[in-house]
Amino acid sequence: MLITNQIEVPQPLESVWDFFGDIPQVAACLPGTNLTDQVGDDRYEGDVTIKAGPVKLEFAGSAEITARDEANRTITVDAAGADRKGRGQASLALNAKLAPTALGTRVDISLDLTISGAAAQYGRGLVADVTAVLLDEFAVNMGGRLDAISKGLDPNAVAGAKPASGVSIALRAARMALVRVARRFFMPYQPLPTGR
Repeated sequence: MLITNQIEVPQPLESVWDFFGDIPQVAACLPGTNLTDQVGDDRYEGDVTIKAGPVKLEFAGSAEITARDEANRTITVDAAGADRKGRGQASLALNAKLAPTALGTRVDISLDLTISGAAAQYGRGLVADVTAVLLDEFAVNMGGRLDAISKGLDPNAVAGAKPASGVSIALRAARMALVRVARRFFMPYQPLPTGR
């Protein structure tokens, strides 16, 4: 499933590009993510834990920068992992493209996520909604870290990401699902064209 998001931060393009070159900093923005080892150039191992209400998934795996285009300010990260309890696997391809704006920098993110095995039973809608909530939190955390760096502060002390757990993620994802259902239900009836 493809999930997209757009983030705008007040920092200049060069500062944001440098930030994206520091994968541990980027990973620290995503709730529940913990990089444990750098196992090569642009390759890391770690784990991701997500708890949304009664659903708890714990993935261990690796992430690697597979493409970095300095001229076009794009970066691609591939990651894959397996649930620690053997309930499934997940893989993702993340593409980020940076562009200057009048107020700073826009980051266009596309995330292609695949979940298989028992972990996929939670449904495409729930997974998409939880992922969208996490991307929103990523944007907030990234903004806080970039702000701390621009002020010469330690971003780890000022803007640490919270664990991806709790009722708030479940409630926000549920609200997104309800809005989606309500839009379908309350859409005005439009007859099909008759071809005349």
